[in-house]
Amino acid sequence: MPMNRLTDDERVSQIAQHIESIIDLLGEDCDREGLKKTPLRAAKALWFLTSGYRTQPEALMQQALFEHEGSQIIIVKDIEFYSMCEHHILPFFGKVSIGYIPSGKIVGLSKLARIVNAFARRLQVQERFTAQICEAVKDTLDAAGVIVVCEGEHLCMKMRGVEKQHSATTTVHYNGVFETDSAMRAEFMSAIR
Repeated sequence: MPMNRLTDDERVSQIAQHIESIIDLLGEDCDREGLKKTPLRAAKALWFLTSGYRTQPEALMQQALFEHEGSQIIIVKDIEFYSMCEHHILPFFGKVSIGYIPSGKIVGLSKLARIVNAFARRLQVQERFTAQICEAVKDTLDAAGVIVVCEGEHLCMKMRGVEKQHSATTTVHYNGVFETDSAMRAEFMSAIR
């Protein structure tokens, strides 16, 4: 059966079969008590952690757009996120702060947290994740400018490889007036610290 015709349950079942094969290849016995249900549990977890592929962030924001004239800058800071590194399929997590200057429209604040989730719940790199959030807010709101700062910790750097426990990565992406107005960028950075 072609992949696009499978139901969600059928996809999860096939993922579980693959996870069982991986566990076997690692030298473990999927029939032992602690592992009997692990392939299905792991498949369901992976399905949830990649639910962003089945979510349209712009559509989420369209559900709560409101007319508004005025505000200089609107900031929602410290939105926590959990994502999976596309290079090692290991978690990275942290917080995102979003600022935007409305151009006639504002969005319900919870929708900004929801679009963070929509982009985080995909196999990601932090740089693209930050840019995707920024560009989606700009495009949906036709905002005068958007700025996004993402601070993340990557288990692929902590658990394996260089094993640096205190490392963190900060990425910044901005557009519109934030590209030319350094005072606006500074105001945003000061507000989120």
